[in-house]
Amino acid sequence: MKTFAFIFARGGSKGLPKKNILNLGGLPLIAHSILSAKNNQMIDDVFVSTDSDEIAEVSNKFEAKIIKRPKELAQDDSSEWLSWNHAINYVHDQGYVFNRFISLPATAPLRADEDINKCLLAFKGNVDVVITVTPANRNPSFNMIKRDAKGMSNLILKSDIARRQDAPLVYDMTTVAYVTTPEYILSKKNLFEGNTYSVIIPKDRAIDIDDRVDFILAERLFEIRNDFTK
Repeated sequence: MKTFAFIFARGGSKGLPKKNILNLGGLPLIAHSILSAKNNQMIDDVFVSTDSDEIAEVSNKFEAKIIKRPKELAQDDSSEWLSWNHAINYVHDQGYVFNRFISLPATAPLRADEDINKCLLAFKGNVDVVITVTPANRNPSFNMIKRDAKGMSNLILKSDIARRQDAPLVYDMTTVAYVTTPEYILSKKNLFEGNTYSVIIPKDRAIDIDDRVDFILAERLFEIRNDFTK
C-alpha cells in the first residue's frame, strides 16, 4: 500500500501571523510535520499544499513536494475538504498513484511517531476514515453552556448530572492526523459520511496551535519533552 502525506498550510493566518513558519524548537513549525512524515517508514512521499511562496520556499528546504493552492481555496472561510480534493487531483494529474492519504497539519507539532503509526495501522477493515481525539476539558452534559441574545444561559444538553465525574466521557477532535483514501475524499462530502474511527492522543501531544497562547504552550511543552529525553 502506497501512502502519501499531505500538509495543508495557508499563508494568511490571522490568529497568529506567519504561524506555519514560526520557529519552534529550532525549526519552522511546518518542518515538524514534514520531518515526521519523511522519517516514517510507512509514508512514501510528502506534499505541502499552500498559497504562500514563503511557506513553499521553507517546505522545499525540507524536501517536501509543493502543490500550489489556488487563492480561492486559501481564504478564512475556504473548505479544507475542497483543498484535499484539489491536492489529490493535482497529484493524480502529475502521474502519481497512491492508496492511502494522511493529513499531518502543521498546527500539531508535538505529535509522536507512535501517534502516526497508530493512525495508519487503525486504517483497516471497514474503517473509512481515522481521526484523532483527546479527552475534552468541558462536557456538554455538565459544564458547556449556550447563551441567548440577552445572556440567559443553559447547558447545551440538559441533564440531572451534578458531578463532572458522572458525566459521560467526551472527546475533542485534534489535528494530529487524518487518514483515509483518495477515493473517499473525492466521492464524499466530509469525514463522517462513512465509518469513522478515532485514535486517542495524550493531551500533551494533542495541542492545536491557533493563536499566540497556543504557540507559547507548545513551546513550553516542547522544552519539557526535550528535557526528559536528554
